[in-house]
Amino acid sequence: MLEFYLIIHFLFSVIQFFIGVLANGIIVLVNGAELIKQRKMIPLGLLLSCLAMSRICLQLSVFYINWAIVSLIEVPLLVESFLIFMFVNELGLWFASWLGVFYCAKIAPIAHPLFLWLKMRISKLVPWLILGSLLYTSVPFVFYSKRTWLLSQQVLLGFFSPNATTQIKETSAIQVAFLMRLFLPLLIFLASALLLIFSLGRHTWQMRNTAMGTSVPSTGVHVRSLLSVLSFLVLCVSHYMTAALLSSQIFKLRSLMFLFCIWVFGSYPSGHSTILILGNPKLKQTAKKLVLHGKCCQ
Repeated sequence: MLEFYLIIHFLFSVIQFFIGVLANGIIVLVNGAELIKQRKMIPLGLLLSCLAMSRICLQLSVFYINWAIVSLIEVPLLVESFLIFMFVNELGLWFASWLGVFYCAKIAPIAHPLFLWLKMRISKLVPWLILGSLLYTSVPFVFYSKRTWLLSQQVLLGFFSPNATTQIKETSAIQVAFLMRLFLPLLIFLASALLLIFSLGRHTWQMRNTAMGTSVPSTGVHVRSLLSVLSFLVLCVSHYMTAALLSSQIFKLRSLMFLFCIWVFGSYPSGHSTILILGNPKLKQTAKKLVLHGKCCQ
């Protein structure tokens, strides 16, 4: 019989799954409708759509892993889904990093020549950044498929069979290499997010001092942008920290800390997309319509 806390965890994972699929589905729906209507998609819409689709796949993978934890599915059945999980997680992290760079280039009030060059060309670079991320993420799964399979098998055996031993001595090195790959998009995201936070904070402070205590409407926009970027930063860092903790296998399967890490890990793709919707008027309006339509149908 399942423990009570496992049932609670699974219920939370179901709620997390539906929120994530709904939020990311709204992003895909709005940008898809714009593509059909205008027969073209703006670079930001293209980047948001790719990010949302990768996160829908990630939510499906995380939900399947949560189900496996509860029902203890056999390891061989999990390896293929774990490979998909690794792929969409890394791809989504790259898309989120480029989204941070895009917002930083478009919003941050920085007068450096290199930054101005990026501001003028970031929209044209978006399709190439997406294609480059897809190719870069696909490399280990295409050219090193055997080693990637062994890595996935070792990680899963470490959780489901703690006493199991492996004859592959190089697997630990491969695991470290995969973790190091994930730090590159993290560094890009941190650089763009911190640059945006400091530049917006300084700009807001200067505007308030210039206004000498009078209310300036644009400062409210900057403050909301700062809060959004800070929330992105907290969610992203927590996502990476829990990924590192889970990869180290210091927590036992089904332990409270293990389940907590899984829950925090799954909160990033749903929470980040929800904040994106709240900060985008078009996406927010569509979400309101869906909610109101749902209430009317009840």
